[in-house]
Amino acid sequence: MRDDVRRRSVSAIFGLALLLGACSHNPLAPDPATTAAASDEDINIYPANYKPDILAAMHAYLNDPTGIHDTGISDPVLKSVGGNNRYLVCLRFNAKKKGNAYTGVKQIAAVFIAGRFDRFVETVREQCDDATYKPFPELERLSK
Repeated sequence: MRDDVRRRSVSAIFGLALLLGACSHNPLAPDPATTAAASDEDINIYPANYKPDILAAMHAYLNDPTGIHDTGISDPVLKSVGGNNRYLVCLRFNAKKKGNAYTGVKQIAAVFIAGRFDRFVETVREQCDDATYKPFPELERLSK
């Protein structure tokens, strides 16, 4: 019986050593020195499906996505966000806060990384001051 316990203990220690050894080395991790230029190109892919991505994100962003007025959207443009160039899409809209009361026209920007929606930025005065807005009727037709 003692030999059985000893074998299990040795097996457990050996298995743990193998597991820890495997965790300490990651041969699949890219070398930052060789991938820095490529990653900027990969990150700044034009967001071809930006409108559907924004509409999907607005469901989570707004408490009540129905009855939105005064909507506008810009085309994606590379702009500085937090010191990095990213594709931005400027939005403006007037959404409901509670009941039938409206918040007033609000301006936000959607940030895209690798061609996909990443997040909304609310302080966008500098990034969106020169934006050219087009109507965005799809946003006005959102439902719950």
